[in-house]
Amino acid sequence: MSAVADPPEILPLIADPHRWRLLAELSRSDRRVGELCDLVGEPQNLVSYHLGALRRAGIVSSRRSSADGRDVYYRADLIRCRDLLGAVAGVLHPGLRLAPPPSLATGSGGRQNRVLFLCTGNSARSQIAEALLEQRSEHTIMARSAGSRPKPLHPNAVKVMAARDVDIADRPTKHLRRFARVRFDRVITLCDKVREICPEFPGAPPAAHWSIADPATEGNTDDETLPAFERVADQLEVRVSLLIAELTARSTERTSHAR
Repeated sequence: MSAVADPPEILPLIADPHRWRLLAELSRSDRRVGELCDLVGEPQNLVSYHLGALRRAGIVSSRRSSADGRDVYYRADLIRCRDLLGAVAGVLHPGLRLAPPPSLATGSGGRQNRVLFLCTGNSARSQIAEALLEQRSEHTIMARSAGSRPKPLHPNAVKVMAARDVDIADRPTKHLRRFARVRFDRVITLCDKVREICPEFPGAPPAAHWSIADPATEGNTDDETLPAFERVADQLEVRVSLLIAELTARSTERTSHAR
């Protein structure tokens, strides 16, 4: 009789209810420690202890806020979580596989899902996210982007999207006031600064924060900043794919309940 393998390390790590709740909160939005304390109702020393364990396992990472250098944003690496949890199923039985996501359904009220991306300049991060969401969802999701202080579209944003066969060269930059009366299913801030001043939108749509550094600040010339733009596009590609899967699951659930 063959030996039974020990349970993968990810299982006891996330079986702790405190870590599971922290991971669940970070799966929805990047958060600061104080916010996590409020959400899970635990003291800062306990939250910090469990965040440390999740960071050492490589399933949570952190970056210092660009709005206030004293703050740190934590985010869950959901792709690593998926891979580790998928491997757990394979350890249990080789016939177990993660099911592919269903085809995309519609938003609330049977209409198309609508997502708004916000950053400061609307010149790179939010434009890239908007274009990726439209393309990767095959335009079944309506994506829009805006900024609190719009400035011209950055040429490196155009370049990294052209490498992904998406032309954004003629897209205008827009102030977030333009969408003040538009109903969205999700509002996502990509900039720590704009998160602090993000207004309420009609219907109070769920908000999420993706803490991503401005790639234009990571060098003095377009050539120097291009690698940072490529990293941002890669990050957003992953996050957009997860957002599509989440919206798909929610839409499918709503459709099932309506029947």
